[in-house]
Amino acid sequence: MVLSVTCRFSGLGAFRAMGSARPLTTTANPLPATFLRGGTSKGIFLRRYDLPEDPTEWTPIFQGIMGSPDPQYRRQLNGMGGGVSSLSKVCVVGPPSPERAPEVDVEYTFVQVGVDDGALDLSGNCGNLSSMVGVFALDEGLCVPRSVNDEAGLATVRSYNTNTRKILDTTFPISRVDDKPVPRLDIPQMEMAGVPGQASRIVLKSINPAGARTGKLLPTGNAINILESLSPFDLIPASLVDATNPTVFISSRHLAEVLGLHGQVLTDAHYTSPQVEAALEAIRRAGAKTMKLDPSAKAQPKIAVLSEPTAGADIDIHAYSMGVLHKAVPMTVGLCLGVAAGVPGTLVHEIVGKARSQSGAKQDDMVKIRHPGGMVEVGAEFADDGTVLNVQVLRTGRRLMKGSVWW
Repeated sequence: MVLSVTCRFSGLGAFRAMGSARPLTTTANPLPATFLRGGTSKGIFLRRYDLPEDPTEWTPIFQGIMGSPDPQYRRQLNGMGGGVSSLSKVCVVGPPSPERAPEVDVEYTFVQVGVDDGALDLSGNCGNLSSMVGVFALDEGLCVPRSVNDEAGLATVRSYNTNTRKILDTTFPISRVDDKPVPRLDIPQMEMAGVPGQASRIVLKSINPAGARTGKLLPTGNAINILESLSPFDLIPASLVDATNPTVFISSRHLAEVLGLHGQVLTDAHYTSPQVEAALEAIRRAGAKTMKLDPSAKAQPKIAVLSEPTAGADIDIHAYSMGVLHKAVPMTVGLCLGVAAGVPGTLVHEIVGKARSQSGAKQDDMVKIRHPGGMVEVGAEFADDGTVLNVQVLRTGRRLMKGSVWW
């Protein structure tokens, strides 16, 4: 079998000049690495200066680390991956480039490693793993926190994501060791859906998140667009929103109509059926073309199916990552939804507004999103002119391993 292995690199101009990286021929094997959980994802965190300067040389390293490509079994048993997109991720972290140093503490690039084809996709960011970039940076001595509140026992690290060219803040508990702030992840402050037990509260805030890939919150200028599904005759309304990562939002009611299931409520069996997966991939690709993005890039844009909520939520969601139904929700999709809820005319705004009018919740409350694994709350802040100032979510994380990884 011959595999076509591709790489998609985006937003790496500044990152190439960051630190003093090494060529592939002198890259250590095994390689110093840390294995971390952030939110509902796990990934390998690497220091930038341990890798080749040219990101196009990262392919064999990251494939070896994750155990890809694995088209036959899709289990990645030869590496650290877990056979699904949320467990096949890498973050490359280093000091900020000179032009970024005044405004951020650290820079990082997120890499999605394809399970079956081994393709490296750098077209977007991972919200879950972003929540642990500040922790890793402090652990490795790559930066000092932007701010420290010793009375509250909190530190904030500001990072620059090279994929989306956006700034994110992570705020987390710390203790003092030899007068240095050390992240504490084991305080029983909160429990998040999809992860057993309680852990420290990490606040992830994306600053000015609009236009992460396209430069616009609404890439087409419209809150609703009409997209093709499996044929030019199967048309479906969609909201194309670009905040933290671009996302195609459609409603379950409209999807059922396209599938010929008029009046039916889609079930979990529908969402994992080949027919639905094929239709959603066609819609996602149509959305990518409409947003002037590469439709062949599997990681971006994401696609999510929205439904009127069950009790206790503002909206229900079934989101897909790399063509597969996510067991929870990709956090960048959740953050994008949190922003879209405040944009009049979008499908998200319509569903959330209707739910809140029935529940009596305030329009500026955190948006309660129910996903297959539970619930998550996301909040966005807007300026008077409608500009998105920031969007935030609460996460937890855990250190899993620090040592060396073979590639």
